[in-house]
Amino acid sequence: MRGVRTVTVCLLTALALAGCMRKSAPVAAIQPADIDSITYGQSYGAAPAPVTYAAAPAPVRYDAAYRLDAGDRLRVVVYGQEGLTNTYAIDAAGAVTMPLIGSVPARGRTPAGLAADITAKLRNGFIREPSVAVEIEAYRPFFILGEVAAPGQYPYVPNMTVESAVAIAGGFSPRARRDRVTLTRADASGLMRVVVPLGTALSPGDTVLVGERWF
Repeated sequence: MRGVRTVTVCLLTALALAGCMRKSAPVAAIQPADIDSITYGQSYGAAPAPVTYAAAPAPVRYDAAYRLDAGDRLRVVVYGQEGLTNTYAIDAAGAVTMPLIGSVPARGRTPAGLAADITAKLRNGFIREPSVAVEIEAYRPFFILGEVAAPGQYPYVPNMTVESAVAIAGGFSPRARRDRVTLTRADASGLMRVVVPLGTALSPGDTVLVGERWF
């Protein structure tokens, strides 16, 4: 009996061990993205979020043939020289005054021509190879007089016409002549005074005179 009991105990022990070997402990599955996160501190499994960029500000547009005069406000950029880069107004004498080089004549010059003059002055003992750009930050104003609601001086906006100038000045007065005006413009040859229709384009510094109708 003792031998039979010993065999029985051995068989039960063997079956118990076999059952334990068939039952494995649960294993946590690690996805590739989780492996990257553990290894490098971030996950590469998901696509990166889209990146948006702010649109660069548009540069100031101006006519390359435009002739500068008193009242124009300029942005002068001297690359690599923050102390010289600034906004400068053309004074009543028709010049801009900058550090180091002092007064630079600007009346009648184009923006590119003025940039060349500033470059030459800076090269003359101040900066070895200066690079200068000149842009128009604000045009000189125009003037509108006569039979409008609010005659006076107004900021010029590119692509203006006589008609838009009248609108800015509050419109015609009840006595105004509404089909044409007198336009005065200064150019290289002096003052030009002509009678023009309302669709005529304006330039900075122009003077518009709205006359009175006779009936």
